[in-house]
Amino acid sequence: MTAGTINIPRLVVGAPSGRSGKTTVTLGLLAALRHRGITVQPFKKGPDFIDPGWLTMVAGRACRNLDGFMMSRETILDSFVRNASGAGIGVVEGAMGLFDGVDIEGSGSTAEIAKAVAAPVILVVDATRMTRSVAPMVQGFMHFDPELKVAGVILNKVARSRHENMLREAIERYCGLPVLGVIPKGRQFIIPDRHLGLIPAAERDDLKASVAEIGRAAVSFFDLDRIMEVAQSAPPLPVSGRDQAACGADRANSGDRPVIGYFRDRAFTFYYPENIEALAAAGALLIEIDAINDPDLPDIDALYIGGGFPEVFAAELEANRGLKSALKERVESGLPVYAECGGLMYLSRQLVWKDRSYRMAGCLPFDVVMSDRPQGHGYEVVEVDLDNPFFPRGSLIRGHEFHHSRVENIEGHEVSFAFRVARGWGIDGSRDGAVYKNVLACYNHLHALAVPGWAGAVVEKAGEYRKKKTGDRRQETGEVH
Repeated sequence: MTAGTINIPRLVVGAPSGRSGKTTVTLGLLAALRHRGITVQPFKKGPDFIDPGWLTMVAGRACRNLDGFMMSRETILDSFVRNASGAGIGVVEGAMGLFDGVDIEGSGSTAEIAKAVAAPVILVVDATRMTRSVAPMVQGFMHFDPELKVAGVILNKVARSRHENMLREAIERYCGLPVLGVIPKGRQFIIPDRHLGLIPAAERDDLKASVAEIGRAAVSFFDLDRIMEVAQSAPPLPVSGRDQAACGADRANSGDRPVIGYFRDRAFTFYYPENIEALAAAGALLIEIDAINDPDLPDIDALYIGGGFPEVFAAELEANRGLKSALKERVESGLPVYAECGGLMYLSRQLVWKDRSYRMAGCLPFDVVMSDRPQGHGYEVVEVDLDNPFFPRGSLIRGHEFHHSRVENIEGHEVSFAFRVARGWGIDGSRDGAVYKNVLACYNHLHALAVPGWAGAVVEKAGEYRKKKTGDRRQETGEVH
């Protein structure tokens, strides 16, 4: 990719507040555009695994996260250009209200993402119990930030034709904006959710029917021609010429690639695609492991366990004794393991949920208890102040956490905690990052684009373990004297 500019039709789906229908609109829009034969690249604003799973399924291309707290504006732009190049349109689903960020300046908001990629915004308005009042509300969003272009409105939860006509006339007369779509009120346009948002796309096949219905209906609900005109009005974007996937290429071609396994099944679905890609780019060979059904652990040099909902599948995870036993044995032999949230839960002694306990892998000397209330939710910033397998002391890691579990019954003489929590909750409000031998398990989810040294460190540790294994095997067979 050479330096210069590139034309990418694009738009951001925003809203005055959360739960206005952004995900429903975005899913429908992706499906309707694909139905037209247009290649769509989806993006999600902010830290999220669940919505991107649905967007990926509908678009047929891996959704990418763009986050103004964890990533620089330059990183956001580079990621957008790299992933949307070659697509007919890039669609970014926002989060919360359009101008809601981490502070009063709106840092990290959907509006800031839209400005970073110079994209026009389509505002999704929940029209429940509203008619003419929609106009001053939309006007406020149009003029609050002069650098932001609000280019059209999609109305959600419209009661009937008279309601629709009043809303349309108010917006077009007083705001001068086109109404680009109207979604009627109805349960058929609601996807069931869980405490962290939508239920993951990979978890229940029956929910795909809900999304398919939204996609079919969107073809008639949206003015796709005018939506494409909005997307095509976006100005050219600069191309940096950097190729972030090139790092580690020498090692990748060396013929001695360490093998890194990662859990990928119904219980563990929370992975940013960039994290997997970064490990491969740093020289690793990646293999998927099903923690529910695979009876044994394959011959790997490191393990990456992401997040998910292990509590929902706790009985199945408990029943797979062969995999758990093999993992515990490998951990004792020094297998490098990097685990986040759900991964931390799996490595514990037991998981307690709904007054029942389930035996987990037993690699870490503590228990995990599920709660009905969030125990940590939002951005997390940690400082590395103790030795651990993957990060040097003094590192500052920006990530995020969202968990309803807490750690209890810690045997402190067997485990240490490498992270001091500067923002967020972590394990107990002050520490995160449980360390045992070559295991590092934390509630903090990181994004490889925000922590570029992470992948290389994991691959390096995997390489060291691979060499150790090779040496041990030669000694056992008498090849080394």
